[in-house]
Amino acid sequence: MKRQAVDTAGTGAREPEQPGVLIPWVRRYNLLVTVIFGGRRGALNSTLVAASGARSGDAVLDVGCGPGVFAGRLADAVGSGGRVVGIDPSAPMVEYASRHAGRAANCRFVLTSAQSLDLPDREFDVVTSTFAMHHIPEAHRRTALAQMYRVLRPGGRLLIADAFPSGAVTPRVTRAMARMMSHGGARQEMPDDPMSVADVRQYTGALRDVGFTEPRFTDVPPWTRYLVAERPTA
Repeated sequence: MKRQAVDTAGTGAREPEQPGVLIPWVRRYNLLVTVIFGGRRGALNSTLVAASGARSGDAVLDVGCGPGVFAGRLADAVGSGGRVVGIDPSAPMVEYASRHAGRAANCRFVLTSAQSLDLPDREFDVVTSTFAMHHIPEAHRRTALAQMYRVLRPGGRLLIADAFPSGAVTPRVTRAMARMMSHGGARQEMPDDPMSVADVRQYTGALRDVGFTEPRFTDVPPWTRYLVAERPTA
């Protein structure tokens, strides 16, 4: 039976038929994040907010917002004069984020996917996506990046962060993390290098193709690598 499209924010955005890997179990996801990052996730979010360049008065789009924790941190950074829109293709995630992080007047959440954005051109100063790009079907990732470029204003900044364990992490832990982060614990064949599905360096060519500046990469041990790129001003 075909799933009916949903608009949870009255924007006209509709849930796509093939949004990618959906994570419906919000509380389990939050527990998973706590286990993987321990007490480091708050510090990591602060690092990523700073790296995004989001500042007072900015409009920010958070792609693959999940339960809205990072979007909430962005909302704090842009203040009452700014605004944050979080999007996710998982209805339970959007509902949870709307009840929690969405309490802030400058933060709202929309059920849609990165490759199907129904948002105006040049609407945002910053676009972020943390631990979400690998959930988008590989065939649609370039489209998703093109959509992010479209909604960014000239001079706007893109930040994409994803899992990338340091060399100190054992292969067994790496594979377990990759399975959980990439596919919600589903049983399936894993590649020889399981973290390759999340390595943000894979987007370099697509970013160039859609018009972004050359991405810059930074590692945040023990679990994260992020890139920053801009939409040129001319």
